[in-house]
Amino acid sequence: MAMTQDRPTRARGFVSTSPATGEVVGSFPLDGPEQVAAAVARAREAQRGWAELGFDGRRRALQAYKALLVRRTDELVALVHRENGKPHDDALIEVVLIVEHLDWAARNAARVLGRRRAPSTLLLANHAASVEYQPLGVVGVIGPWNYPVFTPLGSIVYALAAGNAVVFKPSELTPAVGCFLVDTFVDAVGDQPVFQVVTGDGSTGHALCLAGVDKVAFTGSPATGRMVMAACAERLTPVVLELGGKDAMVVDADADLDAAAEQALWGGMANAGQTCLAVERVYVVDQVYDRFLARLVERASRVRPGPEPGADFGPITLPRQLQTIQRHLADALVLREETFGPVLPVVRARDAGHAVALANANPYGLGAAVFASRRAERIARALRSGMASINSVLTYAGVPSLPYGGVGESGFGSIHGPDGLREFTRSKAITRQRFPLPFGMQSFDRPGFVLPAVRQAMRLRHGRASRRPRR
Repeated sequence: MAMTQDRPTRARGFVSTSPATGEVVGSFPLDGPEQVAAAVARAREAQRGWAELGFDGRRRALQAYKALLVRRTDELVALVHRENGKPHDDALIEVVLIVEHLDWAARNAARVLGRRRAPSTLLLANHAASVEYQPLGVVGVIGPWNYPVFTPLGSIVYALAAGNAVVFKPSELTPAVGCFLVDTFVDAVGDQPVFQVVTGDGSTGHALCLAGVDKVAFTGSPATGRMVMAACAERLTPVVLELGGKDAMVVDADADLDAAAEQALWGGMANAGQTCLAVERVYVVDQVYDRFLARLVERASRVRPGPEPGADFGPITLPRQLQTIQRHLADALVLREETFGPVLPVVRARDAGHAVALANANPYGLGAAVFASRRAERIARALRSGMASINSVLTYAGVPSLPYGGVGESGFGSIHGPDGLREFTRSKAITRQRFPLPFGMQSFDRPGFVLPAVRQAMRLRHGRASRRPRR
C-alpha cells in the first residue's frame, strides 16, 4: 500500500477511478482522526458481544458471511476488475482462495484457541495448568490495492474468528471493494459494528494507528511499513507486517523444464507482476539454463496483456510504478529492489548451491519456489524465506492451515493457519492448586529441610547428562 496515491482527490473526499479506463468508480469520504476514533469506539463496544458469542456463534456468523460472498461472487469479481483493473479470472481466484480461508478459520478457531490442559512439573504436581487464547479487542487492518479481497481478508477473518472486532482501512485505490466486503458482512451477520470500514489515504491509516486499537495488521511496502510501525510505537501498539518481496525460483538440473517455465511465467506475470509473492528472480543451473530459457521465451511470446476480456493480465495500477519498471529494465542487473511489474530476469548459476547463495543474497525473504527432484526438499529448506513451494509457485498462500509471513525486509508476524489465529490473541496461562502440600516452598515459614530435599530431587532428576543419540 502506498501512503499517497496518484488518482484525483478533493476536499474532505476522494474518487476512485478505473486504472484501465479512467472512469470514476465511486466517491468516498476522507476519514480523519475523529471519524476513525469514532469507528474504533463503536468497534470496542460491539466486540464484547461478538466475543460472548463464543466459537460456535462466531463460526455460524462467519459461515453465513462466507455463503453470501459465494452467492455474490460475480458482483465482487466485476467490481475488482473495474476498480483494480485485473482480469476477471484473476479476481475470481482471489475470491476462491479467501472463501477457503474463511471456512478454515471459522471451523478451526475453537480447536486452536480454546482452553487446553498444560503439563505441570514434579515439584508442582499438586497444581493443574491450562492455557487459552483470548481476543485482543479491536484490530486495525490496513489493506493493499493489488489483492483487495484476498490479502486484507486474510487478516480480517482470522481476527474475527478469534473474537476481535475489526476496523478496516482499504487502499485509497480500491475503497469500493473494501466497502463491498464490509457491507456484505453486515447483510450476512447483522447491523453490528464488529467489522467496519474507514476510507482515505495515508493520513487515515496513520489515524488508525493512533486510535487506540489493540493491534495493526499492515500489508504494503517496507518504507510504508516502517512508518506504520513508528506510528504504532507511540502507543506500544503491536503490529504484524506483510511487506514486499523479491521472490526467487531455483531450477535444478533434474527439474521438469516445461513445468518450470510455465510456472515461472505465471508466477512472474500474473496480475501484471503486482504481487508481493511474484517470482521476480529465476536462478537456473548451468546444465539446463539454455533449454529452460528457450521454453520460457516461447511461452512468454504468447502472453497477451490488456484491459479487454481474455487478456492474460491487466494494466499497471499505479502510474508511478511504470517508472520503476522502466528503470529496472534499463538496468537488468538490479536484483535487490522489488519491481512489482511484469519483469522476469533469468540468471545462470553454476549449481544448486550457487543458486541458493544468489537467492539468499537479498534483504527480502517472503516466498520462494524450487523446481527439482532429488534435492528439492534440501533446496527449499536452505532458501531464506518464510514460505517455499516445490514444483509449483505461490501454492502455500492457498493452504489455510499454513502460516503466511516473511523475514527481513518482508516483515514479521504471521497470518493464516493456527499462527494467524494466535496472532490476533493474547495467551492466558492459569494454574490451580488441586490440593495443598504439607510443606510448601512458597512460604517464609517452610521448614529448613524443604529446600535441601528439593535440591536433592533436582539432582536425581536432572543432574545426569542424557546419553548421546546413536548415529
